[in-house]
Amino acid sequence: MAENQYTEDNIRSLDWKEHIRLRPGMYIGKLGDGAAADDGIYILVKEVVDNCIDEFVMGNGKRVDIKVKDGMVSVRDYGRGIPLGKVVEVVSKMNTGGKYDSKAFKKSVGLNGVGTKAVNALSSYFKVYAVRDGQMKSAEFSMGNLVSETEFISTTEQNGTYVEFIPDEQVFKKFAYKTTYLEKMMWNYCYLNRGLSMYYNGEKFQSKDGLKDLLENNMDGDPLYPIIHLEDEDIEVAFTHGRTYGEDYYSFVNGQHTTQGGTHQSAFRESVAKVIRDFYNKNYEASDIRQSIVAAIAVKVIEPVFESQTKTKLGSIEIEPGGKSMRAFVNDFLKDKLDNYLHRNPDVAETIEKKIKQAERERKELAGIRKIARDRSKKASLHNKKLRDCRIHLTDLKDIRRENTTLFITEGDSASGSITKSRDVNTQAVFSLRGKPLNVYGLTKKVVYENEEFNLVQAALDIEDDLDNLRYNRIVIATDADVDGMHIRMLLLTFFLQFFPDLVKRNHVYVLQTPLFRVRNKKKTMYCYSDEERRNAILELGKAPEITRFKGLGEISPDEFVHFIGEDIRLEPVLLSKEASIDSILSYFMGKNTQERQDFIIENLRVVKDKAADDGKEHTELEVA
Repeated sequence: MAENQYTEDNIRSLDWKEHIRLRPGMYIGKLGDGAAADDGIYILVKEVVDNCIDEFVMGNGKRVDIKVKDGMVSVRDYGRGIPLGKVVEVVSKMNTGGKYDSKAFKKSVGLNGVGTKAVNALSSYFKVYAVRDGQMKSAEFSMGNLVSETEFISTTEQNGTYVEFIPDEQVFKKFAYKTTYLEKMMWNYCYLNRGLSMYYNGEKFQSKDGLKDLLENNMDGDPLYPIIHLEDEDIEVAFTHGRTYGEDYYSFVNGQHTTQGGTHQSAFRESVAKVIRDFYNKNYEASDIRQSIVAAIAVKVIEPVFESQTKTKLGSIEIEPGGKSMRAFVNDFLKDKLDNYLHRNPDVAETIEKKIKQAERERKELAGIRKIARDRSKKASLHNKKLRDCRIHLTDLKDIRRENTTLFITEGDSASGSITKSRDVNTQAVFSLRGKPLNVYGLTKKVVYENEEFNLVQAALDIEDDLDNLRYNRIVIATDADVDGMHIRMLLLTFFLQFFPDLVKRNHVYVLQTPLFRVRNKKKTMYCYSDEERRNAILELGKAPEITRFKGLGEISPDEFVHFIGEDIRLEPVLLSKEASIDSILSYFMGKNTQERQDFIIENLRVVKDKAADDGKEHTELEVA
C-alpha cells in the first residue's frame, strides 16, 4: 500500500476570499437555507447592519434602511460613510478597518474587521458605495473579486454607506429569507438603540423604552407584576415573572443578540437569585426564584471576547480588559438597583415572594413523582428501544458540535425504521412514539412525569432541569402527511408549547416536510411536495409518467428517504409571531369544541375530487387560506 506523502506540495497558502469560501462556517456559522434563525444568510445581513449600528452608537446617523427582495439585500445608513479612499480595501482586504482604533469604536460588536469581507466573499454579487461631503466612491464584486470601481464622483446624496448583495447559491443552496426572522432582528436592534429608526421594506421599527418594550412585545400573556426596568452605565436589565414554565432570557452584548447566552447571562441568573435571597433574608432555592422568569439583559463591554465569529455566546470574564469581573459588575448593579426597587415597591416584592413559594410547593410535590419517572425511564431502556441516539452522544465525540445535531420524533415502527436506516448516524437521532400522545392542554407539569411517552421524550432531550442541557439543536417532528399525522403533530406541539415554550421561542422545533408524490419516467425521478409541484413535474416529464402518492413515511424506502433528511432536507420552523399568545393558540386548536373552531371548520369545509388518485374518488378537505 502506498504511503501518504507529506511534502511541500501539500502546503497551501490561500488568499482571504479563498479561505472564507473554503471554510465559511468559521465566519458565519452554519450555512442552511434560511429555515433556521441562525443560518448564515441572516448572519450576512447582521454583519452589514452591525456596521450601521456602530455608526449610530458613535452619534452618526439615526436611520437605517434595509430592503430584502428576491434574495437581494440592500442596507443604507446615514452615518459618516467609509473614507472614500478606503472603500475597496475595507470590504476586500483582511486586517483593514476602523475597528482596530479602540477610541473610535470603544464598545463595538466587531473587532476584527472580518464581517463585511465575509459577506463579500460569499456573495455572487456585492456592491458598496460611500458618500462623504458631496463625493461618492463605489465598487462591485463577485465572490470577493473586484469587478469594477468608480473614481470619486459628485453627488447630492446624504453622507453614509450603502451595501447590496446576493448570497451565492453555490454556498447557500435554495435559500430564502424568512420575514419573521428579519423582523425580529430589526426589533432587537431598536430595543437596544433607542432613538434609532429602522425601515425594513418600508415598515418602520422604533423603540421608546428599550428592553421593557422587548419583554412587553414578546411575553406570552400578562406578567404577574409590572416589568422591572433598571439601567446604569453599560448595563440595562428588564425582568418579570410570567405564567409559563421554565426560564426565558434575552441577552445582548454591544447590541449583539447572544442567543447562546454567556458570562453576562450566567452572572444575571446567579445575581438575581442572590439579591432576592438577601432581600427576603431566606435561603430560597435559586430554581424556585427563577421559575417562570422572563428577563432581558444588555451590557456594553470593551473588546468583548466571543466564542466564535458569529458572536452568539459571550466568553469575556471581565467588563473590560483588566477591569471588574462580569459577575461582580452585574451583582453590584442588581444589589443596588434591584434591592432599592423592591424596597420602594412592596406590592411587587410581595407578589415575587408568593410566586417563589408557589414554585417551591410545586417542586416538592413533584419530587417523589420525578424520582419514580426517572427510574421508569431507565427501566424502559431509553437508549436501546425508544431512542436511537447519534454518535455524538453515544461516543461523546467532541469534534462534532451540538449545533449540528437533530432528533426526529416519529410515530410507528415503519416510519422510524425508514428514518433510522437513512439518517446520518453521527448527528441524527430518532425517537419512536407509540400511538397518539396525550392532549396536555390545560394540564399541569405533573403529567409529564406520569405519562410514559412524554417522560421519555423529556429524558431523551435532557430538558427536565435546564433547557441549556438540550442534547439536540433541532427537534424535528416527522409525521405522516395525513389526518392522523397532522393530529400527532398538533399533540406534540401542544406538549412543547405547554411545558417547554422556550424550545419554540429559541427556534429549536421544526416540522419535517416530506414529498407527497413521486413522478417519474425511465430517465428521471422527481419528488413533489405539493399539487403544484406535481403538475409541473408531469408537464416536464410528459408522456404519462408514473405517479405515486406517498401516504405515510413508512412507504418511502430508506434509499429514497436519505434524500429528504440529508443535504436537501426541507424543514418548516415552528414560529410564533410577535402578536401570538400561546394560551390563545392552544385554546383554539386543542381546547374543548369551541364555537370559534366549529365555525371555522364549517366555513372552510369543501368536497374535492382527488385528481392524483387512480380511482378518482371524492374526499373532503379543509381549505385554509
